[in-house]
Amino acid sequence: MALKCGIVGLSGTGKTTVFNCLSKSKVGAGAPKATNLGQIEVPDPRLVKLYELAKSVKIVPTTVEITDIPGLTKGSSQLKGGAQFLADIRQTDAILHVLRCFDDETVPHIEGSVNPIRDKEIVDLELISRDIETLEKKIHRLEKTAKSGDKDAKTGIEVINRLKEYMEDGLPARSFPMEDKDQKYIDDCFLLTVKPVMYICNVDESSAASGNAYVEKVKEAIKDENAAIMIIAAQSEADIAELEDENDRKEFLKDLGLEEPGVNKLIRAAYDLLNLKTFFTVGPKEAHAWTIREGMTAPQAAGVIHSDLERGFIRAEVMKYDDFVALGSEAACKTAGKFFIEGKNYIVKDGDILNIRFNV
Repeated sequence: MALKCGIVGLSGTGKTTVFNCLSKSKVGAGAPKATNLGQIEVPDPRLVKLYELAKSVKIVPTTVEITDIPGLTKGSSQLKGGAQFLADIRQTDAILHVLRCFDDETVPHIEGSVNPIRDKEIVDLELISRDIETLEKKIHRLEKTAKSGDKDAKTGIEVINRLKEYMEDGLPARSFPMEDKDQKYIDDCFLLTVKPVMYICNVDESSAASGNAYVEKVKEAIKDENAAIMIIAAQSEADIAELEDENDRKEFLKDLGLEEPGVNKLIRAAYDLLNLKTFFTVGPKEAHAWTIREGMTAPQAAGVIHSDLERGFIRAEVMKYDDFVALGSEAACKTAGKFFIEGKNYIVKDGDILNIRFNV
């Protein structure tokens, strides 16, 4: 599934360093003027356990695409190249918004001082302004239809005007209390601020475990926004990634007060932000993790593996991860009555181990 997170933020926030940590890339900070693309391997200890139990030849983790969108400056969406910046965001499924939450005199801030709330508002304004323009165009189209007496168009105008007024107060579309019956009027607008967002507070090394005063201000600012927040010391994470010896990495993490790299937590949080789930296929050749959206049926999950499996779907043989680990094998699951046959209406659960039977 081609699911994509876009990283945004002002220039100098450490955005590209975060991108490098997530995607294991080597893009130079401050250098790119174009969008950078990468791929995140989602860490999942369950997959490692299945690989060991099944004695598979290889392990294949699930992945999410990530886009490093060039750093913003105030009003940049109105400048040359700004339209491309907004188009890049429109192509993403979720936004990772990096905020600078560290002091460092050797790294000047583009706005002259460190203030993550101000930085957040600068980016928000760029996105909200474009969304308001989109809503105004939709209202104009509906007004033409409403002149013919179309009651649905008139209702749409009322709904969109309420959203527009809400956003004119500097608030994103994702926090607007939209009723389900009214959702249809904005679905085709593809608004930028309706996308789920995670704020990444990029802190100094000493604040990696528990954050700092800047982080507390961000938490207060977004409390009503229906958004996630993560803390990461991006430069320290980059230094950890450079260490080849596993013991050295563990020692570095211990010094930071962390049990695992913060980037691992960030990746899993981004995965959850996209409302994604994981199922597994396990065999002697490979232990493979697959990505699905919550609520997908067994045939749809089979289609993630290959379109032929969905087209010719007969049934899914299902084992639960906990059962498989506790019992040790597929044969043991069958003996214990923990091997289930499911049909086309089965909703695949996170951690399911599937074997798809099909005929094309």
